[in-house]
Amino acid sequence: MDFASLTLCQPLLDSLDEIGYVTPTPIQAQAIPELIKGRDMLGCAQTGTGKTAAFALPILNAMAEDPWSGPRSIRVLMLCPTRELASQINDNIEQYAHYLDIRSMVMFGGVSQRPQEKILRRGVDILVATPGRLLDMIGQGYVDLSQVQFLVLDEADRMLDMGFIRDIRKIIAYIPENRQSLLFSATMPPSIVELSRDMLYDPVSVSITPESTTVEAIKQSLMFVMKSDKRGLLTHIIKEEQPEKVLVFSRTKHGCNRIVKQLGQDGIEALAIHGNKSQGAREKSLGRFRKGTLQVLVATDVASRGIDVSDISHVINLDLPNEPEVYVHRIGRTGRAGQGGIAIAFCDENEGEYLRGIEKLIRQDIPVDDNQPFHSENALSRKGNKAPKKQQNRGRRGGGRGQRRGGQGRGQNRGHGRRRNRR
Repeated sequence: MDFASLTLCQPLLDSLDEIGYVTPTPIQAQAIPELIKGRDMLGCAQTGTGKTAAFALPILNAMAEDPWSGPRSIRVLMLCPTRELASQINDNIEQYAHYLDIRSMVMFGGVSQRPQEKILRRGVDILVATPGRLLDMIGQGYVDLSQVQFLVLDEADRMLDMGFIRDIRKIIAYIPENRQSLLFSATMPPSIVELSRDMLYDPVSVSITPESTTVEAIKQSLMFVMKSDKRGLLTHIIKEEQPEKVLVFSRTKHGCNRIVKQLGQDGIEALAIHGNKSQGAREKSLGRFRKGTLQVLVATDVASRGIDVSDISHVINLDLPNEPEVYVHRIGRTGRAGQGGIAIAFCDENEGEYLRGIEKLIRQDIPVDDNQPFHSENALSRKGNKAPKKQQNRGRRGGGRGQRRGGQGRGQNRGHGRRRNRR
C-alpha cells in the first residue's frame, strides 16, 4: 500500500513525496480511508505511530476538495495538551499543506499573545491550540469558532491528567454540532470514554497497541540501583556507551536541575526542559537536541509525549513513573515509527511497586542488567518476586555486589440525537 492508494489529492501526494513518506503506518492505513468518508473517529494510539498524519491528511484533503469562499475562517480546531506538541503538529501541517492555499497557526500560553492576535486578524484556516490560551483568546473576542467543521482532540488522556477537561467542554460548546470530530488518546480510562460519547457521533474506532508498536521495537533493560547512586550510574552509562542522543526522565523539576548540574560537574553537557523553564529556553534546548549539538536532554513528563525528535538513541528513566502508561509514552521517544532504540530503566529501593505495574502493562519482564558498578541487591529485593531466596528468607535488606560504598544509605451534553450533512 502507498499513499496514492488512499485517494489523497495530488498536492498532498506531492508534499508527502518531498518529505519522504512512502508507505503509510498502520494507523494511517486504518484511519485515513474512514476519515475521508467523513466518519467521526475514536483512536487509541501513542506518539511515534504516525498519528498526526493520520488525522491531518484527510482533513487537509477535505479542505482542498471543498475550498472556502469569502474571508478565511477557522475551519479546523486541533486541541492538544502542551506547547511542544502544538508546535510540532502545526509544523507538520505546514509541511503537508505546502502546495495548498491553507493557512495554519499555533496558539499556546507562556508567550506574548500579540503575535497570535496579528495572525488571527489576517485569517487562518487551521488553529492548533492548547486549551488555556484558547479560552483566554475566545473570552477577549479574538477567536471565532462558529465556522469550525473539524475538531481534533489529541492526547486526550494527557489533557485530562493536566486538568483541562472543563476547558475542553467549554470550548466544544462554541463549536457547531455539524462537524467531524476526532479523539485520539494513548489510554482509554472511563473519563475519556465518557467524553468521547459526548463529542463523537457513531465513531469508527482504530487502535494501535503499545505492544505491537513501540515496546517491541525497543531494546529495554532494567538496572537496580540505590536512589543515592542514580546520578553516578547515569554518568557511567553516558561515558561508557557514548549515546548520540539521550533523553533522561526525572519525576520532578528539581530532579531535572540536579541531574543537569551533576552531569556538568562530570564533564557532560546537558540541558533541562520542564514547566519552570520559559518557552524560549525550552525551544532553544529542543532545537539543539534536534540538531544534534546537545547530547543529553533531561526532562519531566512535559516532554514525554508529542516531541518529534528523530534519532534518539537512548531513553533513560532515571525515575520510574508512578503510572505504568507513562513508561510506554516515555520510551516511545526512541524507536520512532517502529525503528530500533534503547530504553534503560533505573529502579531504586522505593520503586518496586511501580516496576511491577509497568511489567504487568507491557506483559513482559524487563531484562535485568546487573553488569554495572552500582548494581544493588537491596533495590532488587524490594521488587519482591526477583529477590534471591536467601534474602527473602532473612527478611531484611541484603548487601549485594556493587552496593554503595559506606553502607546504604460533562459541561454541555452534545447528545446522540444530532446528525450532520457534511460538506
